[in-house]
Amino acid sequence: MPSTHIWIANAACSHRLKNVRVLLDVSAVPSRPVGAGVYTIQIARSLDAHPEVDLLLAARSDDEQRWSEIAPNSTVAAEVPTSRPQRLLWEQSKAPKLAKRMNAELWHGPHYTMPSRLDIPSVVTIHDLTFFDHPEWHERQKVLFFRRMIRRSARNASALICVSQHTKDRLTAVLDPSIPIHVASHGVDHARFRPLNRPEEIEADLSLLAHNGIHPPYVAFVGTLEPRKDIPSLVEAFAQIADDYPDLRLVVAGSDGWGAKEVRDSVARSGYTTRILRPGYLPAEVLAPFLRRASVVAYPSLEEGFGLPALEALASGAPVVTTTGSAMAEVCGDAARLTPPATPRELAAAIAGLLDDQTVADQLRVAGPERASIFTWERATANHILAYRDATEQVFKRAGN
Repeated sequence: MPSTHIWIANAACSHRLKNVRVLLDVSAVPSRPVGAGVYTIQIARSLDAHPEVDLLLAARSDDEQRWSEIAPNSTVAAEVPTSRPQRLLWEQSKAPKLAKRMNAELWHGPHYTMPSRLDIPSVVTIHDLTFFDHPEWHERQKVLFFRRMIRRSARNASALICVSQHTKDRLTAVLDPSIPIHVASHGVDHARFRPLNRPEEIEADLSLLAHNGIHPPYVAFVGTLEPRKDIPSLVEAFAQIADDYPDLRLVVAGSDGWGAKEVRDSVARSGYTTRILRPGYLPAEVLAPFLRRASVVAYPSLEEGFGLPALEALASGAPVVTTTGSAMAEVCGDAARLTPPATPRELAAAIAGLLDDQTVADQLRVAGPERASIFTWERATANHILAYRDATEQVFKRAGN
């Protein structure tokens, strides 16, 4: 029988008898993490220091050093194959054996999937439902795979974690799982993403940006270049206002993803190719200066499960323009300007409005960090612990105890 003695519930509270041994699968985190990868790193770092958790990590065979530095108090099993197909096969065939060998008491799959045959409670994180709602935004093989795996997780996991209320609502509407669903919003690294306005801090930021070929004034975007980010609408919006702001540039930062050709084509036909910069993936030490020195940060994504770049921009004190209809509105609240998705004209007007009205822009620069302050990785981790507790108690109940 699974180790359901970790937490015992009564009518009043849950009492911890011992630390839970959580096996977190970190094998999908790339060397240049964004979005879900940043989430996995931050949760691993927080769980590593949490007094209720003994953390175990399943990492790729070439990735032990990184995870040992991220989570120095944890046990790292660096034995997952490096190639993606072999990694996914390993998850289904050998991960349960690893869990048993390491005496894990709970499995956490932070990226949609889990082994199909586990003898211990399991928790799976669901980031968004776009594989169901918008399959055209993804490669066909990924759609087929992740639809199957998300359905399996919704059926077989002991509890689920969603990164926003929006994602939970979509998950309930699409699959209606019968297991507990917890919302654990992302946090933000407030030590890194924060306003810095002393003259020497501004000078340091500008020097670092200049070293990467970036010079204000600019409109900033950061994220993987893929269809859901709708960068062509941003390029079109920039083209609509470019003549009114002859010194302004658009800087589109991020690695190429599936569908990046559409981005290249939109830049080529914009008429402003020399004023649209693509510096690629920005390292961590450049990202915060890039956001806080932007005239406007534009994040026109069509759909997000959370929208971490928008939150990081808010925390950095940047005026943000993003879209309605998914998690970005939930995250940003009144601290950003919101436009309907896929509306270049409205997006252009929102950006121009912030460029023209410094008072409003400054109000957002103050409102952003205040809004972002409620999003912390400590809070996110506390909600993960609640999900772990719920997962073990669900198994305990099903066992008839």
